[in-house]
Amino acid sequence: MKHILVIGTGRSSSVLIEYLLNYSLSNDVCITVLDQFKNEFLNQFSNFQNFKSLVFDIHDDKLRHVEIKKSDLIISMLPARFHTLIAQDCLNFRKNLITASYVSEEMKSFHKKALEADILMLNEIGLDPGIDHVSAMSIIDTLKSQNFKITSFKSFCGGLIAPDSCNNPWGYKFTWNPRNVVLAGRDGAKYLKNGKLKEISYYDVFKNLESVSIPNYGDFESYPNRDSLHYKKKYNLDDIQTLVRGTLRKQGFSSAWDFLVNIGFTSYDESKKIVSKDDFLVQKNMIKDEKILEKINYLDLFNSKFKTSNSNGQTLQNILQEKWKLHTDDKDMIVMQHKFEFETEKSKKRLFSSMAVIGTDSIRTAMAKTVGLPIFFAAKLILEEKVSLKGVRIPVYKELYVPILKSLEKEGIQFIESIKEI
Repeated sequence: MKHILVIGTGRSSSVLIEYLLNYSLSNDVCITVLDQFKNEFLNQFSNFQNFKSLVFDIHDDKLRHVEIKKSDLIISMLPARFHTLIAQDCLNFRKNLITASYVSEEMKSFHKKALEADILMLNEIGLDPGIDHVSAMSIIDTLKSQNFKITSFKSFCGGLIAPDSCNNPWGYKFTWNPRNVVLAGRDGAKYLKNGKLKEISYYDVFKNLESVSIPNYGDFESYPNRDSLHYKKKYNLDDIQTLVRGTLRKQGFSSAWDFLVNIGFTSYDESKKIVSKDDFLVQKNMIKDEKILEKINYLDLFNSKFKTSNSNGQTLQNILQEKWKLHTDDKDMIVMQHKFEFETEKSKKRLFSSMAVIGTDSIRTAMAKTVGLPIFFAAKLILEEKVSLKGVRIPVYKELYVPILKSLEKEGIQFIESIKEI
């Protein structure tokens, strides 16, 4: 019997666990789930013979080592800062590891040791990063095989609210870590545009917008996301002239969020001055756009019923967790689009590849599907010994992206493509 260990049962783990347990019914596989809290979602699986769930402290070395040692594959759904602790155990006990998080410098440093241990540490295999990698690399390799020169690549993704559940002026509700949403853009942005490096500060990120149209779902806006330059090497785009990754939001979101950023309401720094109601009103009175005012007024930032904190950011988070709560009957939506420009000596073309996924309910969200399913399909490939890769990797290799894309398509997660002459 093979053993899979899942560590962490946050917002995006429900679909993953469901699929793993169903897989265990027809395969000789045992599933163990560890988390610091008891998760009511798991109660429905208590009758599964090959399943157990344990309340667990990540710093309990003894229990952690016992569970990792007896497992064939570890899936870490923990916050990214804990992955290297798990990775070190996986190296010591020679166990394969999957995470959905970006490869940190420390994780990258484990590559040689992972090769020596003959294990695979697969990272960036969720939604973004994850589905973006497998879908983009499929297109890139296809275009290169046809001798096209890729001159521009733009990739956009957003976790939003489905149209039928969109009932607040922001057009947004939480399906992801609220703190990360409040801190979005804090590192500024870097990208290439027509061969020139563009660097944008945090205070200008939400002013630099691009319109993105998703088939059947209309127009969205994108703001630049962190450092896009990493993808030049990841995707082998040596001659690329324009390279941008962006986060999608409903139109009008970014201008209102820009106001909150620039008055300091998104800062978790407790040493910074708390925004006073008087200062806030002075700044708000300068807003002339009625749609921005509607969004700001909706938050009711100084209502005494909301818990205040020692930082502006935490106070804002407390408010948003009430205002942007995903209710039981709400459905979320994931939208993604890749936009390529490529050429030969005779022609120039633009390719759009777009995806939209609607959640089933507030537990089986579109976010949980698009994060969990790529992890599940990667886990299945590793358990069935269909992956030869070892070391610290991301899913930009054909032996990973081809079967994962095919499996995602069978689950209704697929891209619509169109090509136009430029």
